[in-house]
Amino acid sequence: MRRVSVRGSIRLDQFLKWSGVVTTGGRGKALVRSGLVRVNGERILSRGRMLSDGDLVSVEGIGDFLVAGGGSPSSPDSGEKK
Repeated sequence: MRRVSVRGSIRLDQFLKWSGVVTTGGRGKALVRSGLVRVNGERILSRGRMLSDGDLVSVEGIGDFLVAGGGSPSSPDSGEKK
């Protein structure tokens, strides 16, 4: 699991770009709509889902990402892989 620091809340598609899962917001939107993204175990089809500290984002075939509040908006934590 990778821990990704964000400041405040963040939209799911923005988080996917911020965490490095995708390179553009459009790709984030497409990934969410594909049904491969879960938040706290629930399949999400809306890119506008707001995330906050403690949410777990799982991307099928890629991995799990923990939303960690209080981070800088300039760079995500590399985190620790398990």
